[in-house]
Amino acid sequence: MNSGLARDVSAHDVQTREVASGCDGGQDGAAESALGPAVAAASESGGEPSAEEREARFQAQVWSNLRRNYTAHLIHGMLGQTGFRLFQTPTFLPTYIALLSGSVAWVGVVRGLQGLGQCLTPFFSATLVEQRRRVLPLGFVIGGLMRIQFLGIALAGFFLPDRWNLIAVCVFTSLFGFFLGMQGVVFNTLMSKVIPVERRGALTGARNALAGVVVFFVGGLGGRYLIEPNALGNGYATTFLVAFLLTAAGLATLMFTREPEAPAVRAATRVSDRILDIPEMLRSDPDFRWYFIARAIATMGRMALPFYVLFVQQNGQLSGWELGVLTGAFALAQSSLNLPWGLLADRAGFRAVFLMSLVIWIGSVAVLLTQPTFAVLVAVYVGIGAGLGGFMMASMNIVLEFGKREDVPLRIALANSSSELVGSLATISAGFFAQSFGYEILFIVAILFKLAALASMWRVREPRFRLDSPA
Repeated sequence: MNSGLARDVSAHDVQTREVASGCDGGQDGAAESALGPAVAAASESGGEPSAEEREARFQAQVWSNLRRNYTAHLIHGMLGQTGFRLFQTPTFLPTYIALLSGSVAWVGVVRGLQGLGQCLTPFFSATLVEQRRRVLPLGFVIGGLMRIQFLGIALAGFFLPDRWNLIAVCVFTSLFGFFLGMQGVVFNTLMSKVIPVERRGALTGARNALAGVVVFFVGGLGGRYLIEPNALGNGYATTFLVAFLLTAAGLATLMFTREPEAPAVRAATRVSDRILDIPEMLRSDPDFRWYFIARAIATMGRMALPFYVLFVQQNGQLSGWELGVLTGAFALAQSSLNLPWGLLADRAGFRAVFLMSLVIWIGSVAVLLTQPTFAVLVAVYVGIGAGLGGFMMASMNIVLEFGKREDVPLRIALANSSSELVGSLATISAGFFAQSFGYEILFIVAILFKLAALASMWRVREPRFRLDSPA
């Protein structure tokens, strides 16, 4: 977007925000009436609106539907993140896999397969998204397929013996990653369309904070009343069934979203052609290039995440209640502290959140290495959750603020795919590494990756203040 167009859009934003404040949810016609005689004349004459007029119409619809879309995304995120964290939090699933397999290495393999699935699909998803003026229908299909994998894992736990159950967990977790890679592109693109950049931090923080509160209680209650008594014959499977129900309910709330048509889309292209555009994208934008490097390296630092709980358990078996408390503390911090992270992002940008979250994560793992008491361990998990939550929020949102809007899907795909590829390979290796050299060495290596990511991200200028930001 050139500077002249940026000034035009800014001027239209002032008009459309004033109209939106007086509109009820979806009165697009009222919002469009504020766009000026140029758009009205184009509509009456049947003429083709200019790029500036299409952008102004788009901004009007965004602001007139903001309250409705904000609420839908808030509830969707709260329910969805609650279910995802029951599955993704590094407590329940790693313990379940270790019990089924009797091997630490399998924990890394299963998590690595998820990451491998995530790295395979973003580019395919990007080519589907960037040629569509509306992406929400595609989101329902992909989001539904992703959530079904939780149901598959739950049913396998109820009806299959341990060996076949472990194979089923591997398959369904791989498919979960496969569809998660696609959903990451689709739903982040949708977010960039319906939520203005200055509201994204607060929204992301609020929905994750609410999810954290829910997970704190669900995780604790799940450990106490589902896992300890082995509810329905398999307490872990029952917990994953709850995760499926919560994420499915969250997806359903997006039916209330009103998505405007994109003012500009790319012509249909093959995946291979878009991949060939990547070198120029990285070469032409040093800030995006260093962000890309920093995110990939930091994701490699996640290699140790599933092994924190196993490191604790090597000195004594955690009870179901203690496992639930750690799950709740981690999820509550990862989610609820997203609210101050989001407020900081709205004020200073996501770069600051990226840097500060890595510092907190590194410090928390350093304390974990001292083998603290259970009370201190809870605080350590709070710190790890806060650091991971801030890192994930920043890394996923800052990518929306580089370059042109029509290139947003490709940038998301590139950042997601590359980081998950290196992260999956690192996680698979981490299981064998931990088994051969011990948890302590693994954690130190992961800390070194995070320090390298800090150094790389330090070279990135805050993209929000650049003239070519799509936001």
